[in-house]
Parts: sequence; C-alpha cells; structure tokens
Amino acid sequence: MDPLSQGVLGAAAPKSVAPPGHARIAALFGFLAGMAPDLDVLIRSGTDPLLFLEFHRQFTHALAFIPVGGFLCGWLLHQLFGKRCGLSLRRSVLYCTLGYATHALLDACTTYGTQLLWPFSDARFAWNAVSVIDPLFTVPILLLVLVSVVRRNAVLARIALIWAIAYPLVGLVQRDRAEEMGWQMARSRGHEPVHLEAKPSFANLILWKVVYEYDDEYHVDAVRVLADGRFYPGESVRKLNVERDFPWLDHQSQQARDIERFRWFSNGYVALDPRHNNRITDIRYSMLPNQVAGFWGIELSPEAGGGDHARYVVTRRASSQVLDQFKAMLFD
Repeated sequence: MDPLSQGVLGAAAPKSVAPPGHARIAALFGFLAGMAPDLDVLIRSGTDPLLFLEFHRQFTHALAFIPVGGFLCGWLLHQLFGKRCGLSLRRSVLYCTLGYATHALLDACTTYGTQLLWPFSDARFAWNAVSVIDPLFTVPILLLVLVSVVRRNAVLARIALIWAIAYPLVGLVQRDRAEEMGWQMARSRGHEPVHLEAKPSFANLILWKVVYEYDDEYHVDAVRVLADGRFYPGESVRKLNVERDFPWLDHQSQQARDIERFRWFSNGYVALDPRHNNRITDIRYSMLPNQVAGFWGIELSPEAGGGDHARYVVTRRASSQVLDQFKAMLFD
C-alpha cells in the first residue's frame, strides 16, 4: 500500500490500546513504525537494476522480522522522543511493534506480492483484496485516527482498525465475484483456464482485472462487479517463451538470469510487451484493466555482453483518453 495508508493504520494500532496520556506519542510512533518496512526500497545497486525487486517486501516485511523491526524502531524513537515524553523503553517498543506489525499484512492484501514467510520461504503472498492505492480504505482511517488523537479517544482508533479489517474482507468477496464472472467469460469462449485470477483496478473495488491462462496464452479482461455485472472483453498475448521469443539469447548470460528474476517477481505473469520489441512486461498491472501492456518491465538487448543486466523500465503515464476510458468503464 501507499505510505500514508501504512502510516495511518500503523498509528491506529498502538493508539487503540494506549492510555489517554500517551495518545499523541503512541500515534506518532505507530505512524512512523508503520511506514518503516518500506525503507527496504533503499536497497539498490547502480549496476544491478533488479536488485531492489528482490529485496522490496522481503525481510523487512516478514512476519518473523516484526519483533526485530519493532524493537529497532522503538529503540531509535525512544532515544529521539520517548525519553522526553516520559515513556519507558518498553512502552516505546510496544507502540512501535504494534505499528510495524500492521504493515506486511496490509501489503499482502494487494496484488504486488509480499514474502511473509521469509526466511523459510520466498513465496510472494498476494491476496488481491485491495488496490495499492484506495482512498476509500485510507481516508476513513485517517479521519478516525486524527479525531481519536485530538479527543484522546481510543474507541475511534479501534473503529479504524475494524474498518481496516472489514474493507479487505469486502474486497475478498468482490474478488471472488469477479473471478466467477471471469470463469463465465472464459467458458463462453470455449476456454477452460489453467488458472484464473482477479485483481482490483486502481483505487476501487468495483472494476476488476481478470487474467487467465489457456492454451499457452494469457487473456486479459475487465469486469464491473455491481448489480449489472458488466463485462469488458480485452486482449490476449502469448505466454513468455524464452526460446521462441528470444532465439538469440545466451541462456548462460546475465540477461537470461534477469528474466527468471523478473518472472519470479511477477508471479509468472510475464509476456512480450506488444508496444516494444525485446521488452518483457508484467501483465498484472495496467492503466486499463482489460489491457496487456503493464506499468513496468525489463528490456533486453541483442548487443549486450554476457555479464550485462537487462534494463528495468517503467511506463506509468496515462493519456487523457485512457483516463476517460477508465472512468467510463467504472461509472457508465
């Protein structure tokens, strides 16, 4: 999720149990600790553009790391603020640990993938319940936490936590409905998918991206999960096949290894980008939910040396026409 969502949910957790005299400091510690796991984005390399993909949502997001992360945040914030506010180190660590603990579980509710079980497993958990940015999730929590701090009312913070649990649960229900609609669409084409997933589109639980695999192809459609149950048939693309798509590639090269790293990061949802030669895209994310072309990918070069990395590329810009199409799919 975005940093604000992580911060306000992190603030709600310790605020819900803190005594009135600790209302502000508990919320502050939870807010900062709730965002702290995303400091892993600083793990980067000037020579390896994919290094950050391996470490983002890895050890700092692991369930086993929560006590460590909570203690480190609590010790540091205790030295900076806690002592001056009369907190014990134990209280500082408690508030930070509660805030830190909310982060990974919230991230796992999105589609990106979070390594909850590291170091025992590198599996990426993605429950596809909420978009990575969703104001309807974040704004109520923000308002409840702010009022809770001003009024020193822990009950409002607890209501914020209830909302933080209830909203993804609604998302899971919507996801299942979207997947059922996806199965209907696939079977209407005579397809029996190998697997099928539905993922929320940007900032809502109404319009969903449905991706399924059939006959070595990915089919990408959109469905609107309301009473009208509207379908938006989309595009299809062949599943990435390195031997077929990159016959010139040396399979012992760094670029070949980078393809497998990107495939793991994308949970296997990779294909040639229809917009660019030699570019592999992550089809899980796109501006329009019935399109293949993703927000990011890697680009290979036939002229690269055996030790040269693939280039990481990001294309998140959307034209006004695309935005209008998205709005029409969502609201019309």
